[in-house]
This record gives sequence, C-alpha cells and structure tokens, in this order.
Amino acid sequence: MVDVYAKFARDTMALPVIVGHKSPNERFAGALDTLTIEAMMQDGKALQAGTSHFLGQNFAKSFDVQYTDKEGKSQYVWATSWGVSTRLMGALVMAHGDDNGLVLPPALAPIQVVMVPIYRKSEEMEAILEKMEEIKKGLEAQGHSVKIDNRDTLRPGFKFAEWELKGVPVRLAIGPRDLENGTVEVHRRDTLTKETMSLEGIGDHIAALLDDIQANIYKKAFDFREANVEKCDDWEEFKEKITQGKFLLCHWDGTAETEQKIKDETKATIRCIPIDSFVCEEEGKDIYSGKPSSQRVVFAIAY
Repeated sequence: MVDVYAKFARDTMALPVIVGHKSPNERFAGALDTLTIEAMMQDGKALQAGTSHFLGQNFAKSFDVQYTDKEGKSQYVWATSWGVSTRLMGALVMAHGDDNGLVLPPALAPIQVVMVPIYRKSEEMEAILEKMEEIKKGLEAQGHSVKIDNRDTLRPGFKFAEWELKGVPVRLAIGPRDLENGTVEVHRRDTLTKETMSLEGIGDHIAALLDDIQANIYKKAFDFREANVEKCDDWEEFKEKITQGKFLLCHWDGTAETEQKIKDETKATIRCIPIDSFVCEEEGKDIYSGKPSSQRVVFAIAY
C-alpha cells in the first residue's frame, strides 16, 4: 500500500517522497512494522506524509477479534492500518505554495484552466464570452477542467489575484484587441510568467503546458530536496547542520537508546530507514555512539 501512496504523491501531487521503514521508536504504537513516505517541506523540515502499519495480531488479541479458518478453528485476525488523509493536503500546501498562495499540480487541481474576460462595454463582453465558451468546449473535450470567470462585479486584477491564491495552474485572459488579433494571454501559476499566443491550436498548447507545469512543480521540489540531503559522519557537524533544514544520512547503531539520546539533544528523529531513494547499506560508525553500523538512516527535524 505504501507504494501506492508514493506513486500518488509523486505522479499526482508532484511531491518527491522517501519510502522506508520507521524505526521501533517512531513506528505506530503496538505495530510490528510501519512503512512511511517522508517528504521535505520548503523550510527543510520533514513531514510524515503517509503511513502503512502492520499491526500483526496484537490488537486482535487485545480486543478478541477472531475468525474461523477453513478447518473450523478460531484464529486471531492479522490487521493493518493505513494513514493517508489530510496530512497530504498539508504537504501539498507546504511543499509547493508561495507568497501568492497555493500552487496546485494540474493532475490534482479541481480547475486546471480559468479564463478571465477583459472588457469595458457589454458588447465586448458578449463577444469575448462567446469565444471563451468555444475555447472551453475544446479544452473540455480534451479532458481538461475549465472555468470562465464571468463575474461582472469584480475587476480583472482582483480575479487574477484570487485565482493565483487558489493555485489554478493556467489562466487565460482575452480582451477586445486579442479578439481582433486572434490571440490570448496565457499565464502559468508555477512560474508566474505569461505570454501572448495565437488562438489557433490553443488546445494542444494548453495540454502541453499542463504537462510541463506538472513536471516543473515536481522538479522544483525534487531539486530542493536533493540540494538539502547529505551524508554526515561527525556529531558536531550533525548538530550544526540539522538546524539548517536538512535531511542527514547518518549511520545508526540500531538501538533505541542512541536514537532517543539524539532526539533529546537535537530534536532530530529518524524519519525512516530508506528502501527506495538512497543507497544506505554500507559499513560505518554510529553518528552518536561510535558503535558499528551497517546502514545509514534519514535524520531530520519534523513537525
């Protein structure tokens, strides 16, 4: 199940995550194992974005939950628990948002394209809205979600700011001159850049643009994480760097005692023992105790 979480985070939310096992101190109380997806937020802190807990038979025995097997004997059930909900929404806001508001990946955005008419006269409004309806039908036929903001009580500048705040990936604006020239102003939320384009072939361009925005949002988050993940083998260096918003790959001797001492002294915890993102199986010495270690784990300060 955690693989499904990771795929959704990466492909839909444009959120790079590290898949791994929780250490005994950090796993769900009573669970035999906890798998997690850990994400880095823009302040460098870690967020446990989703978890899958293998509960074994502990809870079944505590609450006397049994089933009858094919031999007719009563057996305690084996249980799991999956945790992925509103925390992913928090991850989305904190990983991609900026000072203007939300930045939504097109694959997740409820509205992918918003269109804002620019006009002074009612005749201009009618002609522009007619063209926008035509564009809207074409985009919807390609599978895109589109909204025309035809509210006549608000200025275009207010609408622009509102849709930026809500994170809509693409904004189209058409005025009388655009209508005459067969052009449209195309604004992308991820880079806050805009360009004037021909209305001819606009559907294919928007489709390509949405794909590019999705990829760019992921790349920005991925590059940020990669720039702030590093190996660390010195305790004094660890204490300094862990406060700078970094994920540190460090050797751990596997004991809960060492893990707790590191947490008490630095507030850093073992976010996970990674299984997919970094090569961590190597011989070394524990960052704190100096005892032998066969692998690195991910340390970070979390929310």
